[in-house]
Amino acid sequence: MAKESEEDNDTRTKSISRGISDKEAKQRYNTLKEQKRSPSDKALIAKYDADTQQGGRVNRLKNDTAYSAKMTDYQKRSIDKRVHRKDKAVKAKLQIHKTKRFEAAVAAADAQVILNSENSGFVEAENDMERTTSLSQVELKRSHLDQQTARQIFDLNLPYAPYGCKYDRSGRYSVIYGQRGHIAVMDSYHLSLHTEFHVQERVRDACFLHNFSLMAVAQANHAYIYDDAGVEIHKLDDHSDPMALDFLPYHWLLASVGRAGYLKYQDTSTGQLVSKHRTGLGSCQVLRQNPTNAVMHLGHSNGTVTLWSPSSPQFLAKLLSHKGAPVTSLAVDLSGNYMVTGGADRQVKIWDLRKLQSTHSYFVPAGVPTSLDISQRHVVGIGHAGHATFWSPEALTKKCKSPYMHHTVPSCGPVETLRFRPFEDVCALGHAKGISSIVIPGSGEPHIDSTEYNLNPFQDRKQRREAEVRALLDKLDPNMITLDPDEIGGMEESTPEVREARLKDIEEEANAKRKPKREKTNKRGRSKIQVKLRRRQRNVIDEQVLKLREAREKEKQENQNVPTEAAPKDSAPAALKLFF
Repeated sequence: MAKESEEDNDTRTKSISRGISDKEAKQRYNTLKEQKRSPSDKALIAKYDADTQQGGRVNRLKNDTAYSAKMTDYQKRSIDKRVHRKDKAVKAKLQIHKTKRFEAAVAAADAQVILNSENSGFVEAENDMERTTSLSQVELKRSHLDQQTARQIFDLNLPYAPYGCKYDRSGRYSVIYGQRGHIAVMDSYHLSLHTEFHVQERVRDACFLHNFSLMAVAQANHAYIYDDAGVEIHKLDDHSDPMALDFLPYHWLLASVGRAGYLKYQDTSTGQLVSKHRTGLGSCQVLRQNPTNAVMHLGHSNGTVTLWSPSSPQFLAKLLSHKGAPVTSLAVDLSGNYMVTGGADRQVKIWDLRKLQSTHSYFVPAGVPTSLDISQRHVVGIGHAGHATFWSPEALTKKCKSPYMHHTVPSCGPVETLRFRPFEDVCALGHAKGISSIVIPGSGEPHIDSTEYNLNPFQDRKQRREAEVRALLDKLDPNMITLDPDEIGGMEESTPEVREARLKDIEEEANAKRKPKREKTNKRGRSKIQVKLRRRQRNVIDEQVLKLREAREKEKQENQNVPTEAAPKDSAPAALKLFF
């Protein structure tokens, strides 16, 4: 019986999966690497190959003579240990990890054909005589679009105009807000009304928070937070008289700028006011974020654009974008390399944020550019007067002669907001009569990264809760917001001595730029000229002053060497000491 039980235990343990060994993993890795693949698949696999990445990093460190000359012996030995590891257990674990990573890269390359089944396409003219701007929305809807996309072309005439419109990160829901207090949340996929309520107060701006279940509204006196049913959740007393709002999803920060010119950051996960900065440039109505580094861009009435971070009381950079004209609108692309600004001088300027320089500009013929936006595929949308002009992605890198598409909203006043819908070729226009939705072919990203939090437009309640918890766990610290996001998480390539010397140089440069303190002018009856001459005379050293100092030192030494006479009290008899 004992032998039978032992045999049963052996069969049970053999059936349990304990993972592959390092030898099996190495054999699997070699067989996968020997398979023939296309150049595109090889390039995709090379991004995930651990050997290629580690070998490239080590070669760069060794070939960099400027850095290798500064390396210590310990750093050189650590680089050699990365390649030649002696610990067998560590080598086995690394081999298994490398094989799993390579298998994932191969699976991604195999699924590339399925994942890239849909591509974004732009409208192209057949000959030189045609212009894509002449293509109207009516013609697109009638003969060029499928039924699902054609449903996205519509107009909503609403009573509490002018209206604005913004989408959540997934593009599924949109918030529609009228300046006379009307707020509605709409399901853009089913084209149905999700909720609707009236705040009985002037509304200047609104935006979603981490998902569509919460939204922030900038009202006349304060900023408020509502849920998707229209119930007031919070009243943000610190955000007084707000003019514009924006939300940073990776830091859970609600940013607002008000009439008094204060930029405020509120942590929506804890409810605390993180920072409050005084811009010093008056009232501000233009506020947009850089999606790459989470730096806030503010457009001011004196024509300047300032870049802010919650960890810095001063602006990180200041750009004079429109000389003598206020900044009316602003937008930053997803890559964080380009910024587009519009001013009251009817100029739309393209800025390269890597150099903080303006590359080129466009003139808007009809009206001031009141709203700007850049789509996921870098299509630039300009809302001006009753027009909406769209430029191709090439307009960011070089100056184009003609726009890509054009749309008019006649008798609807100026376009208040222009926003592209994420992951769709749709653009929403808010104007004086309501909302207009149009289709701009090629503007949206066709592939959805559903692994990122709150980007899946088809997630259910359970997935939304799980994404909310994971996003809270991965929340970034506000102090990590900088102009260069690569600074954080990088490797310091200098020794402590070099860092101390660099800090001293920075301190000396800062002290050299510091202005000297001015002397007080109020003397109240004293001669100003006399005091200044005395101060100057103290710093003057000549022969007479040196002789005088030497004479004084000799007198001090002689006085110290002269023996002091005994005091009469000490020499007097004991009976007479009472009289001294």
